[in-house]
Amino acid sequence: MILCLDLIRLNCPDAAMRSLELACQHASSEHERLVYEGWILYDTGHCEEGLRKAEESIRTKRSFEAFFLKAYALADSSMDFACSSTVISLLENALKCPSDNLRKGQALNNLGSVYVDCGKLYLAADCYINALKIRHTRAHQGLARVHFLRNDKAAAYEEMTKLIEKAKNNASAYEKRSEYCDRDLTKADLEMVTQLDPLRVYPYRYRAAVLMDSSKEKEAIAELSRAIAFKADLHLLHLRAAFHEHVGDVLAALRDCRAALSIDPNHQEMLELHSRVNSHEP
Repeated sequence: MILCLDLIRLNCPDAAMRSLELACQHASSEHERLVYEGWILYDTGHCEEGLRKAEESIRTKRSFEAFFLKAYALADSSMDFACSSTVISLLENALKCPSDNLRKGQALNNLGSVYVDCGKLYLAADCYINALKIRHTRAHQGLARVHFLRNDKAAAYEEMTKLIEKAKNNASAYEKRSEYCDRDLTKADLEMVTQLDPLRVYPYRYRAAVLMDSSKEKEAIAELSRAIAFKADLHLLHLRAAFHEHVGDVLAALRDCRAALSIDPNHQEMLELHSRVNSHEP
């Protein structure tokens, strides 16, 4: 089950779905089959039906997997106060059921995240620390967030450094750590991100903004162009159009505006920029 979640997190939905379907076909019990059917329904956009399968499985047998599925689906559908309380209760029930450390670590990590969203930082920290005790490495990132929310950026940076030391060549860990340090260290972390995973967009946007702030307009535009070459998304095109407008390159700005609007014709900020730039066209 955790393998399927990891495949989803790693943007491998097809592989995750194949794994779920095979698991469902070879389920050794009724409550297991219901859980797998619930995940399949959830992953195909049928959240309510997935929740019902989880509830049916819980009625059949109280298991970690069923409680975890219900908590996961419910957290994704709504996170008001009442829903958060229910998700907390479900995850606590899951943790009382027999399971392995991998699954318990995931549940503790999720529970910590809910506590953070509720502003209960002390309880969140406890969850992450307990997850780390059973070697759930990703909990370092959650604990770093708690430190940051407590206005302790140094501790947050140190926590992410521990994650980087354990998870070698982890581009996302470097990217997250860059949020907890000064500009020079941020630049170094984001250069490492690009070295490890050249297709992550955020480092290009950050470097472009820093270059623009330093009045290095051509270099800023070139940095955005590097990212747009492999991912021409709306936000990158919007930012480059604004930079082109800033340096007075009306035609280049219009090209980017039109390209962005071909992705989302109703994007309000893009429409406003296009209108403004269009009024300057010779």
